[in-house]
Amino acid sequence: MRADLEIIQDWIEPGSRVLDLGCGSGELLQFLTEQKKVLGYGLEINPQDIQSCIDAGVNVIEQDLDQGLTNFNDNSFDVVVMTQALQAVHRPDLVLDEMLRVGREVIVTFPNFGHWRARFYLALKGEMPVSKFLPYTWYDTPNIHFCTFKDFEALCWQKQIHITERMVVDSRHRDRWLLQWWPNMLGEIAIYRVTR
Repeated sequence: MRADLEIIQDWIEPGSRVLDLGCGSGELLQFLTEQKKVLGYGLEINPQDIQSCIDAGVNVIEQDLDQGLTNFNDNSFDVVVMTQALQAVHRPDLVLDEMLRVGREVIVTFPNFGHWRARFYLALKGEMPVSKFLPYTWYDTPNIHFCTFKDFEALCWQKQIHITERMVVDSRHRDRWLLQWWPNMLGEIAIYRVTR
């Protein structure tokens, strides 16, 4: 399982009702269903990933996250998860509102565009950064809203969203003491747990 999913699965209680937005091939939900007996559903738009979910026995619904979650009632889930997709939706603020409407708790991960390598690359070359972690050029990237940890936390403060846990990790999803010292400059990936 991907390293970020390993961290997330530790935050989910056995038997929980879980909604995974942009679930990809369903790797997290398959693990949670088998190991933690969760009742889970995934939302995905990519036809190949949807087929992978079906093949793995994961409950999946084809849905564009930018269209909202109106097909789910308030508080339908204990946990709503979105890994590495918040920066790829048209209105992250509205998607976050919807996640907190249908779920008691939200776990979200995203890349930090304020990381020192991205800043240095931009300052040195005058071009949008391309790296192992951000392998896209400006014209073919799925990332349409570049944000930093500070940006996300400011949005949470503005919307009165309570951050219950934050983990700042490097590209290998390791939590290092130095990252905690200066997270917005040194952290590459954020993993947040939030509630209303």
